[in-house]
Amino acid sequence: MIDHMPTSGAQSADGGYSRFITAPDGLRLHVRIWGKDWSGLPLVCLPGLTRTVDDFAPLATALAGKHDGIGPVYGLDSRGRGRSDHDRNPENYTVQTELADLITALTALDIGKALFLGSSRGGLLVMMLAVARPTVIAGAILNDIGPVIGAAGLMRIKGYVGHLPRPRHHEEGAEILKRVFGGQFPALTAQDWRLWSERAWRERDGHLTPTHDPRLAATLKAVRPDSQLPSLWREFDALAAAGPVLTIRGELSDILSSDTLAQMKARQPEMIDLIIKNEGHTPLLSDKTSIAEIAAFVGACNAG
Repeated sequence: MIDHMPTSGAQSADGGYSRFITAPDGLRLHVRIWGKDWSGLPLVCLPGLTRTVDDFAPLATALAGKHDGIGPVYGLDSRGRGRSDHDRNPENYTVQTELADLITALTALDIGKALFLGSSRGGLLVMMLAVARPTVIAGAILNDIGPVIGAAGLMRIKGYVGHLPRPRHHEEGAEILKRVFGGQFPALTAQDWRLWSERAWRERDGHLTPTHDPRLAATLKAVRPDSQLPSLWREFDALAAAGPVLTIRGELSDILSSDTLAQMKARQPEMIDLIIKNEGHTPLLSDKTSIAEIAAFVGACNAG
């Protein structure tokens, strides 16, 4: 159920407002909502492994209430991320638990049909939802994720999750992020890195703390360079059967390969694919091209 809302009812600087959902085990899950135009289907956005709903603010503010036929935008912070509660047991940070949290949130928010956008791990949840609750999906956007996950990319992610140094200030945070992710995002400006730092760490008691539980590193403890992860072709096929699919790939991605993207296209010829130049895993979805393509896709799904 929805168990809390801000007493002021005021919108935040990004134009969104927050609700909190109670998960099956009692944890509070944070939902950000943008827009009040209910003429179209809602768009539900799910962030990556250590990311938060703040990633979707530029896209959401561009979409919500500004395009005919587009409904409100929802962003769900998975447990251990953003403003959602951390789990006392890090072994609960699994896609199965997070899928149950997602289904609970959809029920609490009375969302019976929606479009879904999943970045990285969020995209895994969207594909799994297509098997668990196919009728809720009217269309899907997969942001740099597919049925096969690149092992090299997972090893790179394992190298920094839970291991980033804690910066003294956001200027230092920007420098840290540029050292770690500069190869994936060579075109970002100093201001871009600063904004990323503000999404990665928040100020608390005079110190910067990560916006995710560092114990999420436990989700990658079994990953090795020669790991053979189970593929999700069954889940992808179920997603393609549920509604239209748009897949976005960062040109420099080491998670979603061009070969996997080609196989996805071969299995679902009607799938739309978009390559974002000079970006890796995961594309930021804040540039004009990404926003325009997503707006067109969402509009077409609503029209259909």
